[in-house]
Amino acid sequence: MENNMIQETSCEDSTNRRKERSEKEHRDMVNRLSRIEGQIRGIKGMVEKNAYCTDILIQVAAVNAALNSFNRVLLADHIKTCVTQDILDGKEETVDELVDTLKKLMK
Repeated sequence: MENNMIQETSCEDSTNRRKERSEKEHRDMVNRLSRIEGQIRGIKGMVEKNAYCTDILIQVAAVNAALNSFNRVLLADHIKTCVTQDILDGKEETVDELVDTLKKLMK
């Protein structure tokens, strides 16, 4: 983000499909994803070095757990901000969108 002074945390209308996040929220998300990216690179290195299968599987499980944790934090924030505000604004279709998203996450 070029603007380090972003304070807005609300979602914009669904036609724009963007959300401005606080600097802290943005930094926390990027940091989490950077750690996950590092874990993925580590797994790739393990494969390239012919590491033992179960050692790789354990690392893959750790990445899955990290991604699930990222999803939980992002989903909670989405419900607390975007979904809540849309409901207050009378945009009840957001609930249907949330249900569809949850179905995809629970596959």
